[in-house]
Amino acid sequence: MARLLLIALACALSPAMSRACETALVLAMDVSNSVDDAEYRLQVDGLADAMEDPVVIEAVLGGDVALAVLQWSAAGQQRVVFDWTQPRDRAALARLSQQVRATPRAFVMGGTAPAEALEAALGLMARAPDCHRRVIDVSGDGTPNDGGDVGVARRRAEAMGVTVNGLAIESLGQAITGFYLRHVATRDGFVITARGHRDYPRAMRLKLRRELVRLLGHGPPAAPPMRQSHAPRAR
Repeated sequence: MARLLLIALACALSPAMSRACETALVLAMDVSNSVDDAEYRLQVDGLADAMEDPVVIEAVLGGDVALAVLQWSAAGQQRVVFDWTQPRDRAALARLSQQVRATPRAFVMGGTAPAEALEAALGLMARAPDCHRRVIDVSGDGTPNDGGDVGVARRRAEAMGVTVNGLAIESLGQAITGFYLRHVATRDGFVITARGHRDYPRAMRLKLRRELVRLLGHGPPAAPPMRQSHAPRAR
């Protein structure tokens, strides 16, 4: 009987023990022509600040999260600026935050091709550590003026079991949030709105909290009304 119990326990634990981490998260950042140098600085500082948020730190370390960062612009412009890393302690996460803050811009004067950005993120996800959850964050401040159909890439993400969330930076009077809700985020994803690039740090911190605090068994933090949605999209 004792031997049977040990075998049953080993079988129950083996799937969890084989996993390298809880969540693999790709952060895909828009550096197209619509993002000027000051706005780029707000983005990288905002992401670095979010990594230093106490709630995010607890979630990353407590949930064992693997992170990768991708910059994107036109159809032929996607670059992995930080390949997969799993910060194991506060010092490692602090170093990553400092490195993100000092990251040079990958592209200048490029178009906006979110379909290719999502495809590049899916390629990166294909060689991610073996994790329970796979999530891609796509942030941007414009609708496509280059590249293919982002809906095709989104459907491929859903077929792969990858969640796609969005951070829509509203600027120049464009309805960026609506585009991200209809065409970028997967059915199980969500979109957070930043009211311009200066609001990006707040929005990024909120988004990472919402994505990661569930790993510790807490509910997601309250979000501003009308700035995010799970509503079904028109097909």
